[in-house]
Amino acid sequence: MIVLLPPSETKRTGGDGPPLRLDRLSTPELTPTRTALVDELVALAADASACRRALGLSPSQDAEIARNAELRPGPTLPAINRYTGVLYDALDIESLSGAAAARARSRLVIGSALFGLLRADDPIPAYRLSATSKLPGSGPLAARWRPQLEPVLAAWSASDLVVDLRSGSYAALGRLPGAVRVDVVAEHDDGSRKVVSHFNKAHKGRLARVLAGTKSEPADAGAVAAIARRAGMRVERQDNQLTVVIAA
Repeated sequence: MIVLLPPSETKRTGGDGPPLRLDRLSTPELTPTRTALVDELVALAADASACRRALGLSPSQDAEIARNAELRPGPTLPAINRYTGVLYDALDIESLSGAAAARARSRLVIGSALFGLLRADDPIPAYRLSATSKLPGSGPLAARWRPQLEPVLAAWSASDLVVDLRSGSYAALGRLPGAVRVDVVAEHDDGSRKVVSHFNKAHKGRLARVLAGTKSEPADAGAVAAIARRAGMRVERQDNQLTVVIAA
């Protein structure tokens, strides 16, 4: 099983790993696109105004531009430890140990606007680039990534069940129609439901933790739902679509 996560805009600073080596990241067929994007971000960082426009930043966020300028010489961290925020807090990878931690690190994959797909232990620097960013002189990131990511994802899904927890903009970078998809809805006392926005990330992070560490190897969406239910989550299934239901 592969559990495909979205990245986060917030990232830990620093790190104790060596500088970025794109040729040592997993999925080496993505190296040419990764290299082009890194080069473009580094060059763009020399023009603060253009960088703010492309990345949707304000002057108070110029530290993000400085990070991009140091993409190549800067320190790295394993990808799963680089990202922070609500989903990654709920995942809480650092608290897993032993066999559960090993399973999690083998199953977790992060979709990234800069690196495409990252395994948990791929060492990366802090950076700023989102799926909706528009780099000068180039088309949408989805148009650049889809030809690269979709064959990789299709190959993975041929041998492993993929549970896709990415948000819409990141799922658009590399579509995988056969993946198990997950929504989160809040149910009111009268039975009405509303799609959860912010806390959607927390519940997906909780589900990712359950799936990443389980001893089970689910073969389909029904088995994924069963694992989540055993962990105390209320989950409904319709074909490959799962819905996590929480109380409003």
